Amino acid sequence: MARQEDLEGVLLGIGNPLLDISAVVDPSFLEKYDVKLNNAILAEEKHLPMYRELANKYKVDYIAGGATQNAIRVAQWMLQVPGATTFIGCIGKDEFGKEMKKSSTAGGVNVRYYEDESTPTGTCAVLVVGGERSLVANLSAANCYKVHHLEQPENWAFVEKAKFFYIAGFFLTVSAKSVMLIAKHAAEKGKYFMMNLAAPFICEFFTSQLMEAFPYIDFVFGNETEARAFSKSQNWETDDVETIALKISALPKASGTHKRVTVITQGADPTVVAEDGKVTRFPVKLLPKEKLVDTNGAGDAFVGGFLSHLVQGKSIPRCCEAGNYAANVIIQRSGCTYPPKPDFTSEL
Repeated sequence: MARQEDLEGVLLGIGNPLLDISAVVDPSFLEKYDVKLNNAILAEEKHLPMYRELANKYKVDYIAGGATQNAIRVAQWMLQVPGATTFIGCIGKDEFGKEMKKSSTAGGVNVRYYEDESTPTGTCAVLVVGGERSLVANLSAANCYKVHHLEQPENWAFVEKAKFFYIAGFFLTVSAKSVMLIAKHAAEKGKYFMMNLAAPFICEFFTSQLMEAFPYIDFVFGNETEARAFSKSQNWETDDVETIALKISALPKASGTHKRVTVITQGADPTVVAEDGKVTRFPVKLLPKEKLVDTNGAGDAFVGGFLSHLVQGKSIPRCCEAGNYAANVIIQRSGCTYPPKPDFTSEL
């Protein structure tokens, strides 16, 4: 077991802090705003009236969200060591921003928010139909993050202290410079740099930013839809998740310190892990349909659980087991929320 003092500040995430506005909606609401189930997109002009309509028409929950922040909060919850994790991102100086700060700090995360005076805190509409979710993010302040905030000595100190870095691909649309600064620091110092493919649109439309970061990525996370979108962006002409995971692991690396491990979740189907030219499948504990509340945050929770054991030097099977445990807890609740303490015991 890693000692408590070794875990302080061990994991750092940087990304888009968003306040999730979550509601169970009718399928017609998705049609009205041209939204597909199980997808994640950035809000366009046509989506903007949706946020107000959602709050007026349905019973909504406000929950601190954003992919990277979710994963960091879950890792923090699993670790139960105050200050083991740090999260950096941009919020507005408003009520939503205050709510978010309160919620993340209460969980024990060190939050280093850059506060934008003139832009509201970002929000994400979480539309739930039959337990499946669709995400429409209005980045607002999250989109205003600047690399100079990261470079400030009081913030860079957290980067120096961390040994593991996690960034969801969504942040490439905001500050690719910040991503590369951390990626190069990790490679230089022999630390671990990890990213998530995040959503098909990142693989399709931000390919150059993603591929600039790729040589530095030691752990690649994603789900089967994102893996297939990535395969398409690389012209690999395969939809087979295991083949794609192997190909991702074999892409060139900037530093030979760590091999690349690719971890692809497939909902209730086994998690695929590719490393050293081999694929291993880890079964997922099945949840009875009536216990499923919503899948929002399930992928993030998997990553959070996985990272909470990776930073303690645990094996990949153990990390997957912890990831699947965390995801299983989160899908039985609304949004990326969890009970006060985890109840995880390894069967390995």
